[in-house]
Amino acid sequence: MSMTIDRIGCPEPIQPGKKPGPNSRVSQTEKSDSISLSSEAVEKAEFYRALELVASVPDIREDRVAELRQKINDPAYIEERIGATADRIMDVFGF
Repeated sequence: MSMTIDRIGCPEPIQPGKKPGPNSRVSQTEKSDSISLSSEAVEKAEFYRALELVASVPDIREDRVAELRQKINDPAYIEERIGATADRIMDVFGF
C-alpha cells in the first residue's frame, strides 16, 4: 500500500520590485510606549544606588586620620583625655 500526498499549492516566490499587498500596510498612527515601576522595584533601585555609593567611599578618611594624628601629638589633648578617663573611672567606682 502506498500513499501519495498532493501539494496544496506553491507559495509565490519573492520578486524584486514587487509592491506589498493591502494586508501588509503599516499603520501610520503614532503610539507612545510607557512603563511603570512597582514600589518594590523603586525601593530595590534606591537600595542598589546606596550600595554603589557606599562602595565608592574610600575606607580610610585621610582628613580624619590627619586630625587624630594632630591631636595625639598635642600633649595638652593627651592630658585632657587622661583626666576625663580618670574622672569616669572614679565615677563608676563611686570615689
